[in-house]
Amino acid sequence: MADLNTPELRTTYLGLTLKNPIVPSSTPLSRTLDPVLHMEDAGAAAIVMHSLFEEDVANDERMMDRFLVHPDTFGESAGHLPADAGYQSKLDTYLEQIERLKARLAIPVIASLNGNSLSGWVELGKEMEAAGADALELNAWYMASDPALGAVALEERYLALLRELKTVVSIPVAMKLSPFFSSLPNFVARIEAAGGAGVSLFNRFFQPDIDLETLSVVDRVQLSTPADGLLTMRWIALLRGHTGLSLAATGGVHGADDALKMLLAGADVVHMASALLQNGPQSIATVLEGMTRWMSEREYASVEQLKGSMSQRKLTDPSAFARAAYLNAIDSFTPPPGVRY
Repeated sequence: MADLNTPELRTTYLGLTLKNPIVPSSTPLSRTLDPVLHMEDAGAAAIVMHSLFEEDVANDERMMDRFLVHPDTFGESAGHLPADAGYQSKLDTYLEQIERLKARLAIPVIASLNGNSLSGWVELGKEMEAAGADALELNAWYMASDPALGAVALEERYLALLRELKTVVSIPVAMKLSPFFSSLPNFVARIEAAGGAGVSLFNRFFQPDIDLETLSVVDRVQLSTPADGLLTMRWIALLRGHTGLSLAATGGVHGADDALKMLLAGADVVHMASALLQNGPQSIATVLEGMTRWMSEREYASVEQLKGSMSQRKLTDPSAFARAAYLNAIDSFTPPPGVRY
């Protein structure tokens, strides 16, 4: 039995045994080796790599076809074409980074694919597995802007991607989801039936903005705040005990309190991104220290004991995560001092 003064932090995610539940999620930090080594030193239990985007692979293929396979050989321009052997595609770079990380890290490496079409997923998944990835995170997102596309057809699009990928890879595949599904529990159950190993909740999409000075649409990076984690926490609490999939909490985890709430709700791992971008790898060590101290003070022996102990199925009042919570929040609102209505 674990010493109550030193809680056991191990957890299981996607069938992988991790030394603790803190996993840096997909960020540009994993494009180079040193930041990842620093995150491992700070206590990261695994790393989710930056995403390989389907659009980047497709653009590379078009450039290869245009300039290297079917070049225009007329005129002097042919002498300025790049040599085939020297061309480094984004896929090549990504696969090399997997190999580099696997050679230097003692923690699992989870590759990330971002796209929405069937073409290419099979080959990409096979190559990532061959490069040494321990698991895949399928970040499949499709903007449903077509009024003719129904919810069932949209969900089937995601599931087809997963099924296609699972036909050729043996490593576990997790799906990173948005909160924009009409019946999330049903969709998660279908992911499990299609061979998925886990879900990551939720994807935070960068939203375009309008610049009032230039009257142009602009893209800005919007980092998360702890408030962004409340939706994730609620859904993980609702899903825990209703699915055999691993559950990863993504978005809004900046401190030990945020991580503990996700674990109490039922998360197997907690992903961190914005806090790392803002404050560096030491954020991981700070969260782990705070978690360990809190668990020791309350005599939790392990993360396994902690996980899901405040999920909906474990609460004496299951309505706390259901519609009643909405009504209670409205009724409990008190106007700030000095504000007159």
